[in-house]
Amino acid sequence: MEPRGRFLLGARGGCGGGGDEEGGRGGEGRGGEGRGGEGRGGEGRGGGEARRGGRARRRGGGGGSGSRGGGSGARPRDSGGRGRGRGGGGGGGGGQRRGGAARSKSRRRKGAAGVSVEPHRHEGVFIYRGAEDALVTLNMVPGQSVYGERRLTVTEGGVKQEYRAWNPFRSKLAAAILGGVDQIHIKPKSKVLYLGAASGTTVSHVSDIIGPDGLVYAVEFSHRAGRDLVNVAKKRTNIIPVLEDARHPLKYRMLIGMVDVIFADVAQPDQSRIVALNAHTFLRNGGHFLISIKANCIDSTASAEAVFASEVRKLQQENLKPQEQLTLEPYERDHAVVVGVYRGVYFSLCPPPCSCSLSNKQIKS
Repeated sequence: MEPRGRFLLGARGGCGGGGDEEGGRGGEGRGGEGRGGEGRGGEGRGGGEARRGGRARRRGGGGGSGSRGGGSGARPRDSGGRGRGRGGGGGGGGGQRRGGAARSKSRRRKGAAGVSVEPHRHEGVFIYRGAEDALVTLNMVPGQSVYGERRLTVTEGGVKQEYRAWNPFRSKLAAAILGGVDQIHIKPKSKVLYLGAASGTTVSHVSDIIGPDGLVYAVEFSHRAGRDLVNVAKKRTNIIPVLEDARHPLKYRMLIGMVDVIFADVAQPDQSRIVALNAHTFLRNGGHFLISIKANCIDSTASAEAVFASEVRKLQQENLKPQEQLTLEPYERDHAVVVGVYRGVYFSLCPPPCSCSLSNKQIKS
């Protein structure tokens, strides 16, 4: 064990280290492998891999072995001196990192110049082609987002247009589109009745699709979500919020006219009945419906396929003819979207034996 006094002699071994101790002031004490090599002054004031100087550059040269700054490393400008200063080499390394970041930004800018937007087969829906492809709709209110979604600006023919990214994990309709549904029947100038509008996430994209010449009646029973829906409707003139229970369509019959499409996302055990009541009241003959079915909300004990089949049978009994069924995997678990047509029926006032051409005539779409 070395005497304590000998250790203290090397405690001020600034640039040249302290005596035979390879740590000087830091030795294997204050810094360990901290500010310097083996300490603050080990092998010179900053030998080895200095924290601030980077891996390649040393803060100083190899320090001497004399006491109190003596030996070959006594003077700062000698081989045991400060060398290139505090962190000189590290500064260069940092410059390279900054240069690398600048190059990556330039690559991103170059890629951004090659973006484009393609029309989807569903009218009013688009595909954004860029670094990451995305389903988008043309923003009806440029400069405004609804739920924090990305806004993408594309210049085509000298005209700037803003699109809004449509997240399929937050919208059943977007999930159905990306899942490959044949028809959504929502297009520009359409009149849509949206049941279960919530805070207006999907409603805002429907608003983009139908444009200023269309209308979307958004029915929501929750007053908390209804406040957000009303705020969205203030900026979008084609949204009419209706804060009522969708189970009682007669309560809001004076606010809604005949519509072309009904979209339902109510997640209730009797949602087929809710859709049927609203279809009989507001959906024109030959109009279409889309219903999002969540199996667990209807029967958590049965399999999802059995629940979907049961709901389809209920719709058929209400003159709602399902035409397509699509699961929403991988965006939603145990969800399906059913698309169909409303088979309206005309009844004459004649007795049943009457052979009137209007008697019990089914309208074919």
